Amino acid sequence: MPNEDARLKLLENWLDQQLPALFAERGWGAVPAATLTSASSDASFRRYFRWQGAGRSLIVMDAPPPQENCAPFVAIAGLLAEAAINVPQILAADLERGFLLLNDLGRQTYLDVINPDNAERLFADALQALLAFQQLPMDRTLPSYDDALLRRELQLFPEWYVQRHLGIEFNQKQQGAWQRVSQLLIDSALAQPKVLVHRDYMPRNLMLSEPNPGVLDFQDAVYGPVTYDVTCLFKDAFLSWPEERVRAWLEDYWRQARAVGIPVQAELADFLRASDLMGVQRHLKVIGIFTRICHRDGKPKYLGDVPRFFAYIEAVLSRRPELAELAELLAELRQPAQVPA
Repeated sequence: MPNEDARLKLLENWLDQQLPALFAERGWGAVPAATLTSASSDASFRRYFRWQGAGRSLIVMDAPPPQENCAPFVAIAGLLAEAAINVPQILAADLERGFLLLNDLGRQTYLDVINPDNAERLFADALQALLAFQQLPMDRTLPSYDDALLRRELQLFPEWYVQRHLGIEFNQKQQGAWQRVSQLLIDSALAQPKVLVHRDYMPRNLMLSEPNPGVLDFQDAVYGPVTYDVTCLFKDAFLSWPEERVRAWLEDYWRQARAVGIPVQAELADFLRASDLMGVQRHLKVIGIFTRICHRDGKPKYLGDVPRFFAYIEAVLSRRPELAELAELLAELRQPAQVPA
């Protein structure tokens, strides 16, 4: 696309200006001949490139304004680094144009390598990082996961999945049920103890790195519910684990969190219920987001993972009778009633 090509040229010119000073400062010698190749892209407007030359590798982020803002990434990277989390170092930055030069945390995400045999070890490392940043004092000017944000996220489900994707409008009864379910989920989230929340703490955003893991995609961090990130970690957008294994991992996290003073719920049953309801809120939101990415941004591949989120929700509905109205609503969406003209 012409706009992307123009930005790529701008980025290359910016790199040419930044690299000599960086190499001199680090004692790396002269800037070698190098290649710039696509490293990854995600569901946002951000793109990542890998700069490679003379055995050295760096990552360049292209976050085009006004769609993206690099400032939160830089700020949260500094905050997480205070907890000794392995996050990208900011080697050079042009916040106005949306360019960042970062160190390279590696080529393999957890999603690339995780399997039933190594999951215990990899998740143990991920939990240690999670526990570390959840112990940070909440003394920065970060947004809160408040009523407005939770409600705005939930509305993505009826707006994009129900109306845009299914072509269905809630009738009055369904709208009432949706409002009551939304309020239940929001009240549960707001009642939870609060910590720093990454908001997308899942295998795709964890790098196999040293120290392990390298943590990415943290720029939307907020202060919010203590169960959010651990639920996100084990109920991932792109791979699923057996329910009994997830339950054991959640219990392990709960015990470790209590041992280091993180304000989790005092009773395991309360923690597991809060995790279930937090997960449902997130899953409904992500279904809406993935549908929006398909219809608005022309990336239909994300729709392939929507059934995974419905499966997560169904598992919770089977053990949480307080969500009976949601179960009924989802059943009606699968087999919509005929509405008179």
